[in-house]
Amino acid sequence: MGGGSGMNGIEVLLDQGDRAALAEQLRQLWREGLTTAVVRPQERAQLEPLLEAPLPEGLGPALVLGTGGSTGARQWCLQPMAHLQRAARATAEWLQGIGIDPGGCELLNPLPLHHISGLMPLVRAEQWQVPLRFLPPQWLREPALLAQQASLAGERQALVSLVPTQLQRLLEDPRGLAWLQGCALIWTGGAALPQPLAEACRREGLPLAPCYGSTETGAMVVAQAPQAFLAGESGCGQPLPHAELRLEPSSGALQIRSDSLAAALWSGEAWQPLPLQQGWWSSGDLARLDARGLQLLGRRDGAIQSGAETVFPEQVEQALLRLLKDAAIGIDGLLLLPQDDPLWGARLSALVRPAEPQDWPALERSLRHLAEQLPPPQRPRQWLLCEGLERNAMGKWERQRWRQWLASRP
Repeated sequence: MGGGSGMNGIEVLLDQGDRAALAEQLRQLWREGLTTAVVRPQERAQLEPLLEAPLPEGLGPALVLGTGGSTGARQWCLQPMAHLQRAARATAEWLQGIGIDPGGCELLNPLPLHHISGLMPLVRAEQWQVPLRFLPPQWLREPALLAQQASLAGERQALVSLVPTQLQRLLEDPRGLAWLQGCALIWTGGAALPQPLAEACRREGLPLAPCYGSTETGAMVVAQAPQAFLAGESGCGQPLPHAELRLEPSSGALQIRSDSLAAALWSGEAWQPLPLQQGWWSSGDLARLDARGLQLLGRRDGAIQSGAETVFPEQVEQALLRLLKDAAIGIDGLLLLPQDDPLWGARLSALVRPAEPQDWPALERSLRHLAEQLPPPQRPRQWLLCEGLERNAMGKWERQRWRQWLASRP
């Protein structure tokens, strides 16, 4: 598990193998007041420069975690333990507000500890003094094994965080569905919740709480109450007690002010304070704020101008997935990526992984016909068979990886 330490005292732990043992190492280092980096083994070499750099003064024990993997611009974030503990207390207050006693819960964690959403269940368990169970990733891929090995028959209410791909896989299996129905609350985040998946969860009465957060915010700062979700409300709900939201006037980017914000980001040469405007941090997400709370529109760096219209690829993906569901066309993966176009400015290309082996030319014709229901700027210019298309372990698209795949095509 260990990976050594640097001159500035940062301990490096590699997220591999036994997560329960790794969690115990983390607890010990926190008790000793040390700063710890939790990384994937293949990222260990990337840490070398920052291990020699001085840490900000007055930091206290902290965590170094990677962020920005979905955009390809990998960064390192420095999160004080005190900020993460504040976020855990805010989550407890939110739970109490929806009628759940955090002290009577059990936390289930299927997510990796090198990611903020996998680390926070450990912080919450420590703060709330409640049990924490780690769910091996393979259990989430085999619902029968999950139901057998992770029984929810105890007296404590089970809380779990899932990414949409994990949720989808469990929902499609009767044993996985029964297990989900045994949870008191299912936070879902990391990627957009497809509308067909949301509707299926509502039909089954699953207590979903779509949420929003990032490494820089100390994970979740916005969450929708399950009651509102089941009533049909979309979006991510209202901010938690420790956070405020607003929109940046010129760009429409979501800004967040909270006492769980990170202390610093690694610039490549030194730790630099998180860029703030009077305490507000600008995320990379465009959003809308209304009476229902936070409605995400898409990544600020992902929006394109196509035919003089602003197009958000993530929204088009969701629209296409709804059309595919209505047309009973089965695909296991769909990713839209922009490419320069001399006439339109930019056009979308669609990468597709079919649900099962089938005649690709026939499927492509069906997809093109289906996309004619969308406005012209949203219709993909080309549809490409990509049998290896998949999200990462956190349910995110590694867009840089697939942009490289697209660029490498003859």
